Parts: sequence; C-alpha cells; structure tokens
Amino acid sequence: MDYRQRVQEDEHFDDAGDVTEWKKVAELRAIVQAQDPACKEEDDRSLRRFLRARDHNLGKASAMMLTYLQWKREEKPCGGVMITDEDVRNELAQEKLYMQGFDRQRRPLLYVFGARHFPARRDLDEFKRYVVYALDRTCARLAADGAGQEKFAAVADLRGWGYYSNCDIRAYLAGLEIMQSYYPERLGRVFLIHVPYVFMAAWKIVYPFIDDNTKKKFVFVADKDLHATLREAIDDNNLAEVYGGKLKLVSPAIL
Repeated sequence: MDYRQRVQEDEHFDDAGDVTEWKKVAELRAIVQAQDPACKEEDDRSLRRFLRARDHNLGKASAMMLTYLQWKREEKPCGGVMITDEDVRNELAQEKLYMQGFDRQRRPLLYVFGARHFPARRDLDEFKRYVVYALDRTCARLAADGAGQEKFAAVADLRGWGYYSNCDIRAYLAGLEIMQSYYPERLGRVFLIHVPYVFMAAWKIVYPFIDDNTKKKFVFVADKDLHATLREAIDDNNLAEVYGGKLKLVSPAIL
C-alpha cells in the first residue's frame, strides 16, 4: 500500500462517524460511567477513540476505558495537570524530540531522532513521564488548532542509530504501552527514515507488541523515496530544514 492509499484509508476511518457508531459511544459511556463516575469528564470523541481501538467491541472498549481512568487518577492527580519541563529535565536536555509543524492533513508533527536516546543515561520512570509529556502537549495542539483532527504524525529519523549505544527495548515497549493503552487512536502515521539494517533486530522484538490497527501506521521509507514521500505528506513550511524544508527545529525546552 503506497502513501496515497494510506491517506485515503485514514480519511475514510476518520469521518464524522455514523449513527450506529455514536449509539455505541452512548452505550459505552453508560457502561463505564456506571462503574467509574470519572467517565463523565471524558468527551464523546475520547470514548469513540477507545471504541475504535477495540473494533467497536463494547466489552473490550469498556475494560480499556476503565483501565485508562484508573491510570489517569494515579499518574495525573490534581485534576490531570500536565507534567512540567522540570519533571522531564534530563529527557528534554537530549533534544531528541521536537513538537513542531503540521502535515498536509493538519496533524501535528513530531520529529524524533533515535540516535539521541541513550539507555545507559535514562531513568525509565522519567522516560515514561516524558512520553506522557509529549503526548499531552501534542493532544493540546490538536485541541487548540480547531481543525477537528484527532491524530498526530511523526518523522522518526534513525540515522546513526546503533544497537549497543541506542537500542532500548524496555523504553520502546513502555512508550508503546502508554500510547496504545491511554492515548488510543491518536497516532496517525510514523515515517521511519534512514533506518539502518541493524535496527530491524530491535523492530522484530517490538513488532509483536504493536496492535494490528497500529502496525499499518508505521511506514519504512527507503532513502531513494525519502524526498518524494516527505514532500507528499508535509508542505515546505512544515518540513524540517534538515530534510530540505523551511521549518527550523527549536529546542523543546524553549517551546
């Protein structure tokens, strides 16, 4: 499936939703709210994402939603206040992730540089906070933009990634678990670029843990197709300078 076909598939999946789907959302709310009153704080679009993540199975979606609400109480006390820069100071200092720009579908972009992550220097708890920090701010960008988009996209650059220096299966699985379990249907697309052959050893370990609906959102881009693929997905003003665009990436700690 090429990129244009994937875009069409996304657009079909992200339509306004039909009457039957919204009826199921109402049913899901009734089921979850009867067990956890905190559900009333979640909007219908949030419930719809959980429903879609479990292929509209009310039993599975309600279990997923209840787990999320419990996690939210534990990890986001005090009314769900966002994690601060100080809480993830060491992660920010590595400048491995930039939350800037939008793709052509008006999805907020994340630019990720895998070779700047060093497992020997990271604290796993702080890394988990950093994942939540990035996802919360990305979701805030979605809400502030007002375009009706619910998903984000990412460019994951693995140039210079080394198995012994950068591979961190525990962190990859922890980040994946957070995104899939507590931010379902937020990921729209990840372009994996400059992928070294050795990375595939790590990918084979992580791949079985990726939900089927999520697997097709990862796109490996060959170097010969890099320019065309990124230009098709991202306009010049939102494409990072390092890839020939005009967007200057600014240190995350400054944004």
